[in-house]
Amino acid sequence: MIGVELRLMLRRRRVWLCWALLCALPALVAVLLAATRLAPPPGRGGAFLSAVVNNGQLFPAAALALVLPVFLPITVAIVAGDAVAGEASAGTLRYLLVRPVGRLRLLAAKLVSVAAFVLLAVLFVTVTSYAVGVATFGFGPETALGGDGGVASLSGAVLTPFDLVVRTAATIGYLALCMLALGAVGLFFSTLTDSPLAAALGVLALVVASAALQPLDAAAAIEPFLPTAHWLAWIDLYRAPIPTDDLRAGVEVQLGYVLVAFGAAWANFATKDITS
Repeated sequence: MIGVELRLMLRRRRVWLCWALLCALPALVAVLLAATRLAPPPGRGGAFLSAVVNNGQLFPAAALALVLPVFLPITVAIVAGDAVAGEASAGTLRYLLVRPVGRLRLLAAKLVSVAAFVLLAVLFVTVTSYAVGVATFGFGPETALGGDGGVASLSGAVLTPFDLVVRTAATIGYLALCMLALGAVGLFFSTLTDSPLAAALGVLALVVASAALQPLDAAAAIEPFLPTAHWLAWIDLYRAPIPTDDLRAGVEVQLGYVLVAFGAAWANFATKDITS
């Protein structure tokens, strides 16, 4: 069942379109920066953008910071919202369940498919932006002079190329988990309605509400548990040594959303009368 869902996802044009658009935005930003050399000063603009003109190896981090607030959640909402509601609106959900496939197994396969989408989305953005960043801005002055290609971390210590690869891989995993939490919520909304658009809008409403509540003092008690509260904790991976408190809290919160949302989706779907 999982293999079927993965193949179905990879055959959908809108999935590839989402990946293409996610990769296109950082590429466009790289071209503009290379053409104008007008990078924002440190502390302004997107994370790492002030440093990428001197070292293209940092562009994957800048690209992930660009797509994280809006574009990545939108694509996850579209794919996750379509998981069950899309089958219902197309009239194929009832026929899927006619086969000896349990509802829990079907939901688990849908969640794995969403997880594969978000992991590939973050991975494609990272790989594409690395290629574009190095081609556009080079490996940095130290490499050009025959050095070891080290990159200065946000705390000032120098990261070796190997350190940078390991931390970027950890960033991919962390952001994929954050987006999987949204995907699980989208899967839950997708079991509530036959409209993929309504399910996707529900996910986006959650993201907007979370972002709006974060800066409010009145919401301080719930702020650590909001889905977007720890999205930027991945930036700590580019410090030396790495502060782990926010990262650990982020992993715990996102895993909590995955488990609770998937449990709610199963509880609703297990008793739902399938008519389409």
